[in-house]
Amino acid sequence: MDVLSDVLRSVRLTGAIYFDVHARAPWVAESPAVSAICSRVMPEFEHVIAFHIMLDGWCWAQVADQTEEPLRLESGDAIIFAAGDPHFMGTEKGKRSNPDMQMYYRPNNRALPFTLNEFGGDGEKARFVCGYLGCDAYPYNPMLNALPRQMHVRRSSVGGTLTRDLISVALQETERPSAGGETFLSKLSELMFVQAIRQHIESLPEGARGILSGLRDRHVSAALALMHGRPSHDWTLDSLAQGVGLSRSVFAERFAQCMGVPAMQYLGNWRVQLAARALEKPGISIAQAAAEVGYESEAAFNRAFKRLVGVPPGAWRRSRATAAVAN
Repeated sequence: MDVLSDVLRSVRLTGAIYFDVHARAPWVAESPAVSAICSRVMPEFEHVIAFHIMLDGWCWAQVADQTEEPLRLESGDAIIFAAGDPHFMGTEKGKRSNPDMQMYYRPNNRALPFTLNEFGGDGEKARFVCGYLGCDAYPYNPMLNALPRQMHVRRSSVGGTLTRDLISVALQETERPSAGGETFLSKLSELMFVQAIRQHIESLPEGARGILSGLRDRHVSAALALMHGRPSHDWTLDSLAQGVGLSRSVFAERFAQCMGVPAMQYLGNWRVQLAARALEKPGISIAQAAAEVGYESEAAFNRAFKRLVGVPPGAWRRSRATAAVAN
């Protein structure tokens, strides 16, 4: 079982490239908090991640509160703002601007991306694309707390050949749009994000916690593969420990240390996430969704769901249906 792929699929990771920007130095561009524009750019998702890919030229990029170090992006690099923080980019380190909120909308009469020309001054040329990755935040997305606020994807890093190839294809597509181009670019952005996560896993410091740290650990990743491969199985600490070749106590400590939550709590949370997706299918009852993920009784499932989400599964399903109609 490929746990990372399973998580991204279950939280419905979906990409979109919105802007193809042609700039000349000096230039500066500021992006608002994604929470202020997510209803305009990706209204069907609870959490939206902003990203930028430098196609030509270079710039500085930084979160707006400047609590993180500015990062210099070279041609072929990308930056991802996983928490959706407001941020700014430009050729002059630390220089800010005001975002144009009118730019952020999903067109209904043309395909993305929007092309922005003659941006900035009359100096060195730069070109970059900007986009978003939407995903579910609830009931349970273990990725969100595991990602840094800003992720620098270097063209020269391990796996950089793949990133360079994807950027090259994206550049060609924006220059010569064709049928299916918007979907093609959206899939490229998703692949870029997966590459960024793979790169980040390799650079995690000792003592890091979260699912990415767990995926790096041989025994914890094996336990995650068991849980994700058979989420409805009657797993116990003993059976999981036996499955990965550790004692019960060593496994329990190791899993909690890497993941930040106990093994059985993670399994319960993930079952609720899967059940929530099942509840979106037509004709699936709450009892059927509960049984599908391993709950022997609807009452036990209701308690687990409400404990994690805050509302019972029936109320959750009604709220999702109302939101889908509104979008």
